[in-house]
Amino acid sequence: MTGHIDIVVNLFTPEEVNNGQTGFDGNFTSQVRMPEAMKSGVSIEAYLRKMDRAGVERSLLIAVRAGDLRMKGSFEIPYQQVAKWCDRYPDRFSGLAGVDPYRGMQGLRDLEQAVREYGFIGAHLYPHWFRLAPDAALYYPYYAKCCELDVPVMMQVGQNLIYQKEVRLPSVARPILLDQIAIDFPELKLIGIHIGVPWTDEMIAMAWKHANVFIGIDAYAPKYLSPSLKHYMNSYGSDKVLFGTDWPVIDPERAVAEMVAHQFKPDALAKIMRGNAVKVFKL
Repeated sequence: MTGHIDIVVNLFTPEEVNNGQTGFDGNFTSQVRMPEAMKSGVSIEAYLRKMDRAGVERSLLIAVRAGDLRMKGSFEIPYQQVAKWCDRYPDRFSGLAGVDPYRGMQGLRDLEQAVREYGFIGAHLYPHWFRLAPDAALYYPYYAKCCELDVPVMMQVGQNLIYQKEVRLPSVARPILLDQIAIDFPELKLIGIHIGVPWTDEMIAMAWKHANVFIGIDAYAPKYLSPSLKHYMNSYGSDKVLFGTDWPVIDPERAVAEMVAHQFKPDALAKIMRGNAVKVFKL
């Protein structure tokens, strides 16, 4: 099978919902217009059927580390919880190791274990959950470890929403902040996910400037991609953009259909939907 690759996927089965491992409440699900039938979770088997209908070959599952666990509202999905599904469906899933900068050396050991023992293919970071901009010193050991392990790191850039009514997090990750990181770690592949909204042009500028910076087009319906981003994807930036959904925020069937509807050049679409992910994540 040689289908699309979705680089940003969250576990959203009844297990995660019942364990409070989604990070969002009913207000958020209403804001993103989640269908009522989905709110109790979607089994892995049902999600695989969605992947099949959408033509998605592989999804990258995030073992989320979202905030200092000593703080209200923070949560995590243990690496083993993701590794279980990657082991069960090795041709369909790969893991991404969440980064928590407050775990110090143990966090670095965890990241190494995730890559070397569980076979995870990258790291993932939510700067807003830690209220720390991505160029903060606490992250630098993790960037160095990613270089050592030769895996990319993705992070949410741009604004973040209010995921829980009682936990309001600041938008700390403007895309321009990737500039110094890319300079300090030229061999580290950096992926700014969630497009960088509302600073999409700033995200394009970072990907154009740095060979090691890429854009993940997830969390927003492809139908609403900005004209400047569509031009970049269809021309000089076709090598720098990777498809994603941020499931369950965006349904993969909808996302793929809307990408096809843009009528990108065939070679550009093939890179965005699969080829760039194969190269960046060494799949």
